[in-house]
Amino acid sequence: MNAVTLKNRRPETAAGELRIRNALESDLPKIIDIYNATVPTRMVTAELEATTVEARLPWFREHSPGQYPFWVAESDGQVIGWLDFKRFIPRCAYRGTAEISVYVDEKFRRQGVACCLLEHAIAHAPSLGITALVGLIFGHNEPSLRLFEHLDFQHWGLLPRIARLDEIERDLVIMGRHLPAH
Repeated sequence: MNAVTLKNRRPETAAGELRIRNALESDLPKIIDIYNATVPTRMVTAELEATTVEARLPWFREHSPGQYPFWVAESDGQVIGWLDFKRFIPRCAYRGTAEISVYVDEKFRRQGVACCLLEHAIAHAPSLGITALVGLIFGHNEPSLRLFEHLDFQHWGLLPRIARLDEIERDLVIMGRHLPAH
């Protein structure tokens, strides 16, 4: 896949222009930095401790640009966000459904980066044979819930008090969106 350049819609965006491209193994240190910055917030990931590049290398290598891609958003040659597709459930009937995750460097949040990555995923998913996207979002992560709702994802489910973060039970909201078949 060729890189795609997207102009930001918000003038206050620090990243003047975003380029979305396939992630490279050399991007992994920055991807892990972005991910690890979310761990202590207890808003985005169920991981309770930071991870390492070495620990996440097998996870990164599982992605295939032809079925379950991993994309980064970059500005001025710097990775500022990422989005990956994962197999939803490993049974044949769910082959057309993918779980997506999106993370943005804390210096670039609320500037449209996650929205551009998600729009890119929505636009390209049908060509990958994906007809439904699912996001698993903590119920207290209101900014992410609003973003997914803004992009026409709907509440498909709720798993109440399923996660324990620092002794606080948290809900998991399943957000989903059907896409046209390619």
